[in-house]
Amino acid sequence: MSSFYEGVNIGTRRVDFFVEDKIMTELKAVSHLDDTNLNQAINYLEAYNLQVGLLLNFGSKKLEFKRTYNNKHPDNAGHVKKHDLS
Repeated sequence: MSSFYEGVNIGTRRVDFFVEDKIMTELKAVSHLDDTNLNQAINYLEAYNLQVGLLLNFGSKKLEFKRTYNNKHPDNAGHVKKHDLS
């Protein structure tokens, strides 16, 4: 899928999965999710101009997941979404 910056196609990026070309799904296998993983997921949302995404981690003792939001997406305007891994 193409990535855009200020309406200009700047190349392609690859996320792990797309659901119906609307929801970005990023998979990880790390001991725990941290801000770096969350920031990567948010950057993908912004690059693809998607509203929501899902960050999944299969590397910890229990499945970790985090719903992510693109605060710059017009459909999220007026909604403050807090990203927090703690």
